[in-house]
Amino acid sequence: MAASGSGGSRADNGYGSQQPRRRKGPGALATAYLVIYNVVMTAGWLVIAVGLVRAYLAKGSYHSLYYSIEKPLKFFQTGALLEILHCAFGIVPSSVVLTAFQVMSRVFLTWAVTHSVKEVQSEDSVLLFVVAWTITEIIRYSFYTFSLLNHLPYLIKWARYTLFIVLYPMGVSGELLTIYAALPFVRQSGLYSISLPNKYNFSFDYYTFLILVMISYIPSKYEFKVFFLILKVVKGKANNCGINMHIINFAKY
Repeated sequence: MAASGSGGSRADNGYGSQQPRRRKGPGALATAYLVIYNVVMTAGWLVIAVGLVRAYLAKGSYHSLYYSIEKPLKFFQTGALLEILHCAFGIVPSSVVLTAFQVMSRVFLTWAVTHSVKEVQSEDSVLLFVVAWTITEIIRYSFYTFSLLNHLPYLIKWARYTLFIVLYPMGVSGELLTIYAALPFVRQSGLYSISLPNKYNFSFDYYTFLILVMISYIPSKYEFKVFFLILKVVKGKANNCGINMHIINFAKY
């Protein structure tokens, strides 16, 4: 995979649509920045992975491992917001809207659900999506780093296009179960909800909002994944025919 189009964006180098011609890669300065960014993010998620393993070995249990990696998880997941700026400034040729949607969905789950509803932090579902995110991001940022350096190992490329089959349902299941677990606590506490009457004549029910998030969550992600899995197969067949295709990654996993 060439360096062009890679560098920390969620809307490139994945399973997607054909481009009529090759996009011009980032300049030398932008490439250097993107390499540093992706190396730092890879290292950050490796820290999270090591933290999970160490906590498990120390406790002898996988329950409540979230507390051992809470701070680095918040820091590096929030650091992904820079990817939106990468697209906005044209450093990475990807959709700003799509990238923002994908990044913000994880930031939302990190801060507005897991951080805000303390009661769910000990749920096994949290570990489920954290492990899926961690493996995914180590692979993804490594993939971007080596692609920018024009030296992509086969193992990383294979992992990038294969492990999502397991990581995707694992991550989505963990996310949905965590939101579901948060619902009774959100309803009881009235977290982030605004009731009438008030001077703005505006009301907001966070409990209902989370339910709507769950309802919209499943079909959109599932349909996208099935669609791009098909495109991945098509891409493989096209490459066998000597057709050069640029793949856009719409999938979070």
